[in-house]
Order: sequence, then C-alpha cells, then structure tokens
Amino acid sequence: MKKSLFLLTAILSTFLFPRCDVVNQASQAVNLLNCEFRIRSVSDILLAGVDVDHITNIKELTWSDAQKLMVALTKPSIPLTFQLDIDAKNPNVTTAGLTNLDYIVFIDDIQMTSGTFNQPISIPPNNGTASIPMQMTVDLKQVLQGRSADAILNFTMNLSGTGGKPTRFKVKLKPYIMVNGQPLSYPGYITVKTEFSGSGISM
Repeated sequence: MKKSLFLLTAILSTFLFPRCDVVNQASQAVNLLNCEFRIRSVSDILLAGVDVDHITNIKELTWSDAQKLMVALTKPSIPLTFQLDIDAKNPNVTTAGLTNLDYIVFIDDIQMTSGTFNQPISIPPNNGTASIPMQMTVDLKQVLQGRSADAILNFTMNLSGTGGKPTRFKVKLKPYIMVNGQPLSYPGYITVKTEFSGSGISM
C-alpha cells in the first residue's frame, strides 16, 4: 500500500507539474523503488583512536595500542568510528536518484547509531552502481551498557569480518527525493545486508 502511494504521488507530479525538471525528479523517484542496496565494506575501524581493522585478538595489538585501549576502557565513553560504504544498484533504463536518506545501523542486531546522510546520490541506469560513503561514530560504552571490558573489546575485534566482508552489520535505510520542491520519502525502510537482495521493505 505504501509503495503504491509513493508510486502514485510521483506519477501524479508529472501531470500536475509537467515541467522537465519535475518530470525528471518523478522519474528518478519511481526508479528508486526498483533499486537494490548492499553493504560493500566497513573500514577504518578505530576504537578510542586505535586502529583495530582486521584485529581478531588483543594479542595482535602493539603494546602501545593495547595500553591505550586499557586506559580508554576506564573512561566514561569509548568512541568507535568506522567508514561504512553502501552500494546502490539501478536496474532501470534511466537514472535513479535520492537527495538524502535516514539510516539505522546495527551490529549483531544491536542498534549502534542512527542519523541522516545529507548528500544527493545519482545511480546510473542499466545495473549501474553508486557508492554511498558514511562515516559513523558510536559511543560503544553507552551502547554496551553493563558489559565487561573484555566483552567490549571482544565485540570490537574483527568487526570488518573475514576478508573485509562485514557480516555482523545490518543497515536500515529510508531514502528521500525532492519532487517539485517537496521531499518524497521511500515507503518504510530498506533492510540492507552484504548482498544485493532487492529493495525489501520493513517497518
């Protein structure tokens, strides 16, 4: 129902406001419904400023970095930052686009952070792809309240996954596109994992 309403709104815009720019915006909105998304990579993982990319055990850290983490675990907050790259694929024969999107990021089904990515994205046609790079910052101590220092460290180790494939991550996206100056939001959320699997909508 929500998907049909989104489609109807976009189509009606082309009749009510038949300017070239509005028709193009509406076309990109309709095309967005068929686009697919996947998490391509998670990189530059820093815990309290320490690079833990591809680290699976604290013994793999240098003595200096291990000391920094031990000190960080005594602090009231522990910043975790990482680069999250999402690919969008457009199977349509014309361009799809979005002006911004809301996101919710999960690791091991624990909600880490949420926010808005305020950058327009144009997705080329004929299975073309566009990258959506998002820089994330999480207070890991707040998210994992009540867990031991060892549990927090273990949670962080090897977040990028084997071979850099971020299998522990899941993202929910709600894209927006402007049609005749008004924001039109995607119906529901798109649940994104590591493989292109269609634009499945969840609430």
